[in-house]
Amino acid sequence: MSKKMPKHYMSIKEKFPEYSDALSNLGEAVRNSGPLDEKTTQLIQLAASAAIRSEGGVHSHARRAFQNGASEEEVYQTVLLLTSTIGFPNIAAAISWINDIVAERD
Repeated sequence: MSKKMPKHYMSIKEKFPEYSDALSNLGEAVRNSGPLDEKTTQLIQLAASAAIRSEGGVHSHARRAFQNGASEEEVYQTVLLLTSTIGFPNIAAAISWINDIVAERD
């Protein structure tokens, strides 16, 4: 599995280091603010990314969900559960982005 960060993300991180640090600190603080484990956190963020149709977000959170022990079935179900909320076209897009990450794992 590739651990290389997206080029655009890295360019923002390099151009705006204080902003990037603040985002990282916020993310860590939010993850540490309650009882949810990292796998559950990543699945929730995966669902949110699918809902806003963020390809990069779906890629990132699917990858991190797998890294934290989520099965393929859990990752796909996380998105399928949103069908009546965000509609099939958005689900189809999110599944294709998850498929990208599954293909990286093979």
